[in-house]
Amino acid sequence: MTTAAKRGDRRISPVFLGIAAVTAVAGWAVWTGFADATGFAVFLFVTGAWIVSLCLHEYAHARTALHSGDTSVGTKGYLTLNPLAYTHALLSIVLPVLFVIMGGIGLPGGAVYIERGRIHGRWKHSLISAAGPLTNVAFAIVCTAPFWLDALDGVPVAFRYALAFLTMLQVTAAILNSLPIPGLDGYGVIEPWLSYRIRRQVEPIAPFGLIAVFAILWIPEVNIVFFDGIHTLLGGLGVEEFQRYCGYDLYRFWRGLFDERDPGCAVA
Repeated sequence: MTTAAKRGDRRISPVFLGIAAVTAVAGWAVWTGFADATGFAVFLFVTGAWIVSLCLHEYAHARTALHSGDTSVGTKGYLTLNPLAYTHALLSIVLPVLFVIMGGIGLPGGAVYIERGRIHGRWKHSLISAAGPLTNVAFAIVCTAPFWLDALDGVPVAFRYALAFLTMLQVTAAILNSLPIPGLDGYGVIEPWLSYRIRRQVEPIAPFGLIAVFAILWIPEVNIVFFDGIHTLLGGLGVEEFQRYCGYDLYRFWRGLFDERDPGCAVA
């Protein structure tokens, strides 16, 4: 068995590099307050960083599958970080971005197609599924580091707010996608350990798991309990609730075109 992939199959996609470049430029614009377009810059920065994290999430699945025996991930383009190469671009990129815009919720969707028949061993299958949420955990650690290290002196207020909101997206993504619900990675972790009968019964409803989670979170009582837990967790890491709220307020820059922004989120 080989885990080799052709050099061309591992070359980083220009599409990904372009998204990363836009994210970097937008981050600079947020930091400097360039052209007084802070809200739009926050939108581009957070959305770009979120898409980058989605690409890394799916890359982690593919890379783990490669080393577990599925060499087909290379020829499918999954190792290039190109979001356009994913099996379900709608579920992988479009819906997660819409979830952020509509409700400020970070929720990755299904994307890469792993040829499970090439992989032997239940632990390998579980690890492939766990690799994605673990990537979000790593991303969240990086985003929260300035807060719990108390290293925010000199960081512009708008950038703090944007980073706080991006942190919340990563934490919600890691938690929600780790739930043992069909269609999410958490279920993929436990699926190899379930009986064949149970797996067959669950298979038809798996494609609807992502939508079901989002719909359930729209129930006010569930939403309150969930975000109370998120606020408690992030608060323990030094990311204050008003910072996350103001980050989301700035992110929805289009609201400022029609309504007055929350004066408590002023950045100047």
